[in-house]
Amino acid sequence: MENKSFTVGLLISTYNWPKALEAVLKSVMRQTRLPDEIIIADDGSGAATELVIRKYAALMGIPFRHAWHEDDGFRKSIILNKAVKLSESEYIIEIDGDIVLHPKFVEDHIRHARRGIFIQGARTMVEEHRTGSILSNGAFDPIYCFSPGISNRFNSLRIPLLSWLFQLSKQDATKTRGCNLAFWKNDFIAVNGYNNTFSGWGSEDNEFAARLINAGIKKIRLKLAANCYHLHHKCNSKSEVEANEYRYMETIRYNIISCLNGYAEV
Repeated sequence: MENKSFTVGLLISTYNWPKALEAVLKSVMRQTRLPDEIIIADDGSGAATELVIRKYAALMGIPFRHAWHEDDGFRKSIILNKAVKLSESEYIIEIDGDIVLHPKFVEDHIRHARRGIFIQGARTMVEEHRTGSILSNGAFDPIYCFSPGISNRFNSLRIPLLSWLFQLSKQDATKTRGCNLAFWKNDFIAVNGYNNTFSGWGSEDNEFAARLINAGIKKIRLKLAANCYHLHHKCNSKSEVEANEYRYMETIRYNIISCLNGYAEV
């Protein structure tokens, strides 16, 4: 039974893939426990994405917050900070705009939320042909461990009674992914959110998680609950990976808690 009393926002980052965003929002509508608000972090999408957001804001009957800035390359950290500033929720569950949710995704996250921790969930990868089918048909059939068209099948198992067995996690920010991540807004503000100096793909999630860990917020990994399914897409450009990795390693080396250019500066 879900008996938590805090408010919950679902933070969705997106960029110019309205069909995927619509699949995500359809899965949100099927949640056994709706979030209290949807916060869209839009890194410069066009009008088609705005139409999808307006459509589902009207259908769902819960507050939608839409943070947008002009398209000037991969600036995910900045738009996430701008989106969190619009949020009125105490607890934030972050996903990407190509992550379709199990109907109990939000409910599972709420059940595992505790003060003093942040949660890294898992994901099942949806292969290219099945992604195409999902987007063309506009429907998302349930995915199970032996369903065709998926990889890393273990992550498609949902056994909530056993999920507690996997929670102990090495306090290491490596492999943190914003596609299934949950944290308290107050903790986000305390470390000054995402680091705005990150541009291009790579390490922004790890660096944010490293500062949470440096601040004494424990990382918990969540398996067998809060399932989600990552639609296939081409890889982002990795031209900035080396510079971003350097920033991340500096955060670890100097035990940095609050970045100088983050949430407070947007």
